[in-house]
Amino acid sequence: MGATGALILALIKRRLSWDLTRQAAETTAKLSAFVVFILVGARVFSLTFYGVDGHRWVESLLTSLPGGPLGFLVFVNVFVFLLAFFLDFFEIAFIVIPLLGPVAEKLGIDLIWFGVMLGMNMQTSFMHPPFGFALFYLRSVAPKESYIDRVSGKRMDPVTTGQIYWGAIPFVVIQCIAVALVIAFPALVMHYKGVAPTFDPSKIQLDLPDLPPPPDIDLLPPGR
Repeated sequence: MGATGALILALIKRRLSWDLTRQAAETTAKLSAFVVFILVGARVFSLTFYGVDGHRWVESLLTSLPGGPLGFLVFVNVFVFLLAFFLDFFEIAFIVIPLLGPVAEKLGIDLIWFGVMLGMNMQTSFMHPPFGFALFYLRSVAPKESYIDRVSGKRMDPVTTGQIYWGAIPFVVIQCIAVALVIAFPALVMHYKGVAPTFDPSKIQLDLPDLPPPPDIDLLPPGR
């Protein structure tokens, strides 16, 4: 949908050309190949890690954390938050999360709740330095030199990289507060479990009243 909208906007502004379309297609192909190779590398790493029983070591390490499931959730969220300073979303999702999911399931943690929690946590990887993609996007569009504002006519100062980093901090704090709320109030995510009725099909019993036998009815006309 985003690509279609960009093509429509370029067409409306009469900037859509064959060279621009080819450049966009090549960039998309490079990005897709980048993601696929990360997935392949993550799979090779996982197979090697599982081959030397590394997943059992991680499982025994995480299940022995103090605090039980709550201690596990606090440790995992802090670990993923710090890891996102150096790795982006793809590496964390393809390499780290497959190691944490089985441990969460063994501790009795709802995997949907766990996935939503980690998804909100990994969103901060787009916003905090030094490798936040959102910061790179802002840096690419923010003015590097002073300019004249078209509306007010005043000369505006350039936007520095430090200002972009400081401006992202409130949004990172909001994300951390949201993760803490999800941990403290699981019903925010697991409301779906209270909507559908819960019952055991094996315990269903149907009690039918004893009905008298139906009377004999002669459907044939008299004389036959």
